[in-house]
Amino acid sequence: MPSRRNLIEQTPAYIWGQLAPARERASAYPGGLVDLSVGSPVDPVPEIVRTALAAGANAPGYPSAAARPQLRDAIVGWYQRRRGVDLTEANVVPTNGSKEFISLLPFWLGLGPDDVIVEPRVHYPNYGEGGGLVGARMFASTDPQQWPESASLIWLNSPGNPDGVVNDVGYLRAAVARARQIGALIVQDECYAELGWEGRWRSERIPSILDPRVVGGDFTGVLACYSLSKQSNMAGYRAGFVAGDARVVAGLVNVRKTAGLAVNAPVQSAMIAALGDDEHVREQKARYGRRREILLAALESTRFRVEGSSAGLYLWCTDGADAWDGVDWFAGHGILVSPGHFYGPDAARYVRISLTATDASVQEAARRLGAD
Repeated sequence: MPSRRNLIEQTPAYIWGQLAPARERASAYPGGLVDLSVGSPVDPVPEIVRTALAAGANAPGYPSAAARPQLRDAIVGWYQRRRGVDLTEANVVPTNGSKEFISLLPFWLGLGPDDVIVEPRVHYPNYGEGGGLVGARMFASTDPQQWPESASLIWLNSPGNPDGVVNDVGYLRAAVARARQIGALIVQDECYAELGWEGRWRSERIPSILDPRVVGGDFTGVLACYSLSKQSNMAGYRAGFVAGDARVVAGLVNVRKTAGLAVNAPVQSAMIAALGDDEHVREQKARYGRRREILLAALESTRFRVEGSSAGLYLWCTDGADAWDGVDWFAGHGILVSPGHFYGPDAARYVRISLTATDASVQEAARRLGAD
């Protein structure tokens, strides 16, 4: 009898539990723990979003998995305004955050042990965790020419979590061409796209994989996913969306309808408000920018150097030693960071430092690092 995959029993323990000893050590520091590990937003949800949520609270009926036309219009308008991409309502669907989509897409595509999923060499853990749920084989490579002919799904991430690397138009064009050559669905996770910091990304729009310079208006086999968690402090709302290939989007709507995975109606109202207002996004980026500058200056006095990190929500640091040694060093200063081991073998000598802490916590972390 063939063995069955019991996800309830066989899914590995959540990786963040491995930080428990470092958390305990950092918490014992005088003044307590400064947590710069996970990257969960701490700033207030914009008033315009909270008001819209409350106004949408009288929602006794079931929400549509495809979403209200007003939300689909808001997503389309946001892509035109912020990403330079022209879409129609048939190209978009909201999701309960982006993590749900990333984790479940291999399952929805019917992938299994005979399938290969490509992910970047330094990568957000959920690409592999989603592959693990279906027993697919993961292949880590950033070079499109190395992607195997057997690949069924390709994940990109730009700006990258954890390293802040941006995929430019030339790279994206080559990646899409290779995915189409081998018949794989290619998806770029773009949830940090509003957070460019250095070089050309200080003023230039970070390109979407749906950019006309990449796909020329042909979205066949190409998707992008986005989340309002970072730009709008809406992690607690679980508000995200997917855009691209209309055929795939229609299938996603259908499977989400069948499984009862519609975004709830009050959150749809909140998303409409968030997507229509750019000012709160500029304000939040400015907050993160100030915190980033404080931490960058403080790290200059330590043995760690920052690499990459030209965009996104993290500082990617190394001192050349094993990442767990780095985690322990920061914990000795009362600061919790995440080890590169979570992000692939190429990241084993790096630590990730999040910008998602209050101004007071960031200032305290900087003081502790400067006191080394």
